[in-house]
Amino acid sequence: MNQEKVAELEKRINKDYGNIVGLVVLKDGKTLYEHYFNGCSDTSRIHVYSVTKSIVSLLIGIALDKGYINSLDQKVLDFFPDYLVKKREGTIQKITLENLLTMTAPYKYKHVVPYIKYFTNDDSVTFTLDLLGGKGQIGEFRYTPLIGPDILSGILAKVTGQSVFDFATENLFSPLGITVERTVTFHSKEEQLAFNEAKDISGWVADSTGVNTGGWGLTLSAVDMAKIGQLCLDDGRWNGKQIVPATWISESTKEHSRWKKLDLPYGYLWWLVNEKEQACAAMGDGGNVIYFNAKKKIVISIASTFVQNAKDRLELIKEYIEPIFEA
Repeated sequence: MNQEKVAELEKRINKDYGNIVGLVVLKDGKTLYEHYFNGCSDTSRIHVYSVTKSIVSLLIGIALDKGYINSLDQKVLDFFPDYLVKKREGTIQKITLENLLTMTAPYKYKHVVPYIKYFTNDDSVTFTLDLLGGKGQIGEFRYTPLIGPDILSGILAKVTGQSVFDFATENLFSPLGITVERTVTFHSKEEQLAFNEAKDISGWVADSTGVNTGGWGLTLSAVDMAKIGQLCLDDGRWNGKQIVPATWISESTKEHSRWKKLDLPYGYLWWLVNEKEQACAAMGDGGNVIYFNAKKKIVISIASTFVQNAKDRLELIKEYIEPIFEA
């Protein structure tokens, strides 16, 4: 490791990526670099925003393997037999679990996302189901940062008979030595804003019905994120034990859809960075990233506090971090 280049990297981070609080680099399963910024440490827990989606993807793979889910071709409404479909709404009945995982499900809202209604509703799954479908085209990529993934959490809770928090703790977090302490519920806007800015809350947000969020709301440390990346790099194995099916890791990190506007390929809630190198990333607002590159056997995790329009972390990884540690 070139200490001079590392010093340059840290200088660049402090200058241009000032909201980064933790950076971990693993190579061949060993920690080559672990550094913290802005008064944080390995015990800091950061809201990783949309990185949560990729965790949910792993949980769906585990649920499939355990027989809780039969197929990704299952219709979403099969899991919610009591949900009443509104008259003249035929699209929702055709939407599958795979459409949710690949962001190819249509929604009734157009350009203005109803975030306020989302954050103030008591039942995020029903709220989201009410927006699912409409006149949009099934199979056409439509990235939904918040409104949509909660349906996947609702499905996991339905089929497993557990909260997503409990299912994840038992089947993913505990085997990896990751501690997520509790479910977090908000009673005010102020509580939510405080959670977003906190660096010491270990938890996973849930609505008042107990359903954990699917697209945001999980806090992790930079080391926790690196462990998830290493798990994926090792085809779902951890300490010799198969935690997530290797077939799921392979399938969920292949291109199943593409955001044409930005020319970004998408798997099952994972972004594909370089298919030739089997490089993928979970990315969350503010610049939270779990990146793994199978060809180079490298994992990079970046924990960041939220800022709007955070500078591109993949550029930082590919141009400045990876070249230092890939040799």
